[in-house]
Amino acid sequence: MGSVSFQIPKRFLHYIQGQAYRGKIREYFYFIDHQGQLFLDDAKIKNFTSCFKEKDFLVFFFKRLKLNTTDRFQEEFPYLSPCGRERNYIRCDDRPIVYTHIIHTDNGTDLLSYGGAGNALTVPFQPNKVCMLPNTGRVYYPAFPHLGGIGLVKSSLAIELSKHFEFNNGESNPPTHFHWKDKNIQLTNELMNIMNKSPHEVAELEEET
Repeated sequence: MGSVSFQIPKRFLHYIQGQAYRGKIREYFYFIDHQGQLFLDDAKIKNFTSCFKEKDFLVFFFKRLKLNTTDRFQEEFPYLSPCGRERNYIRCDDRPIVYTHIIHTDNGTDLLSYGGAGNALTVPFQPNKVCMLPNTGRVYYPAFPHLGGIGLVKSSLAIELSKHFEFNNGESNPPTHFHWKDKNIQLTNELMNIMNKSPHEVAELEEET
């Protein structure tokens, strides 16, 4: 893999996939797009053909995902998925957790799948916790506090969910209710309280509670 350089707001970043750090550590660089697809960061073409699809790898990768608290690339790659002597640095288009579809289980509960791993990576779906930002139209759902507490909903799923929103405070404000399985559910919009906080701030708040 060749070296890569790109301009970021504060400095010029240069890396080589698999480069050695302090002799023993190997460093790799990844990118998660707004559809939840995982790529090598330096892939010239990023589409479904070039993204990672092997389920076992995706499960391994996402279950180890955490904030980058090392002294390396924190600003450019704010997330990290360590693997032994490998450091996998990650940046993303929006959020590292992207919910891609809803799984309806036999016992009547619903799950949200993320990470492109189907039923191997899921969280319970609680309709009252869905949140939409009116200024962008993007839909969010709670994620793990140690990753910033907010996950993005993939655009195709967001379009489907948006059909169930009710805007009692006007469409310039977040929706107030969500129609799901013959119920009119009041939304908590709790994510609005942390939407402007950094992932590190959210993680720190979780540690304090």
